Amino acid sequence: MIHNKPILIIGGGLAGCEAAWQLAKRGHEVTLYEMKPVKFSPAHCSPKLAELVCSNSLRSNVRTSAVGLLKEELRRLDSLIMAAADATSVPAGKALAVDRTLFSAAIEERLLTQRGIRLVREECTEIPEDAHVIIATGPLTSDPLAAAIARLVGRDSLYFYDAIAPIVDAASIDRSRVFRASRYDEGEGDYLNCPLDEGQYGAFRQAILEGRQIAARSFEDEKYFEGCLPIEVLARRGTDTLRFGPMKPVGLVDPRTGREPHAVIQLRQENREGSLYNMVGFQTKLAWPEQERIFRMIPGLEQAEFLRLGSIHRNTFIHSPMLLTDTLQLRSNPDLFFAGQITGVEGYVESTAMGLLAALFMHRIRIEKPFATPPRTTALGALLHHVSRSEGKTFQPMNVNFGLFVPLGGKVRKKDRGERYMERALTDLEEWRRRSGSTP
Repeated sequence: MIHNKPILIIGGGLAGCEAAWQLAKRGHEVTLYEMKPVKFSPAHCSPKLAELVCSNSLRSNVRTSAVGLLKEELRRLDSLIMAAADATSVPAGKALAVDRTLFSAAIEERLLTQRGIRLVREECTEIPEDAHVIIATGPLTSDPLAAAIARLVGRDSLYFYDAIAPIVDAASIDRSRVFRASRYDEGEGDYLNCPLDEGQYGAFRQAILEGRQIAARSFEDEKYFEGCLPIEVLARRGTDTLRFGPMKPVGLVDPRTGREPHAVIQLRQENREGSLYNMVGFQTKLAWPEQERIFRMIPGLEQAEFLRLGSIHRNTFIHSPMLLTDTLQLRSNPDLFFAGQITGVEGYVESTAMGLLAALFMHRIRIEKPFATPPRTTALGALLHHVSRSEGKTFQPMNVNFGLFVPLGGKVRKKDRGERYMERALTDLEEWRRRSGSTP
């Protein structure tokens, strides 16, 4: 391998930005390609790098949760994305939510002022040759580049679909019909909760079932990630499926009645000013007029102004265990690395992790120093194992979860599991860093 080849990163999302940062701060010259604002994907509208489509996409910030642990590991490896998220956070209980505008602006400013990074705003329609390339184009890879990837790796399992939840103008919410609380928390919480009784819930579910949906295009094979199912798919699965999913009332006591409602829809603050609220878990492919009609059946949202409605979008990913090494290199072309959601991870934090790892692996290869991949006892190693070593013919995108980790030994009380996973992971992460050097 020729180690003085140019480094090209395709995609200015979280994975691409993280990879560019990690490589540049290690002394490499990097060219980062981002097609915005020349061309936008169906879900994005900002010309900034690292655009999010949901404020709370970074999920739990508790280190004893799998995703919270992953955040801590990224922080310990000087993640650009985590630094920006911490600096632009907004109230969200135990979750890490950010002001999306400030978040993207912070990342773009850091990258544009970092020595060694050149930003090129144009669409890549082919995979470059004679270069070390990281493909980090994310779940909305443009059609021409997706076609180029398909020609390279085969056309199986390239298309996958999930959806975006609506955003409500805070001023249009009837505060007399909702109550503020976080699940199980005492005192004032960070969420607005819209309570439904049994009759209201039944009518609401029926409206969803009868609502007109946007039909998939003829060439689209619909596949949904189980952790991000459209509400209409959940509604079809049973009478109470929504009540055990995004409308779960457990741990939310309405102070006006002293009881848990039959069902609850939670609204989460979207920006620092508190002027926008996201309908938690309400990703959907209902037609926009139907969304406005049906969602105004929700107590407190009768006069709601929807500043963004739900939409379906494509998520492109490859069959990574069959195609990639455990250093995220394409087996058939080791100059080509994949990072982010296209590798088969779900979620912004997981995407960031793959961008960071791809950069670390490329760095060590270019300087011809040995390295070890992070152990599967860490969140980083567990995710890497999922995308590079999952067994079986069926491979689906996955959020980080403790089921991906090496199991804990011996008997551990359920309430202690998170603590034990965290302690083991952080100990092993530091040992991996020590063995690999201060900059793996």
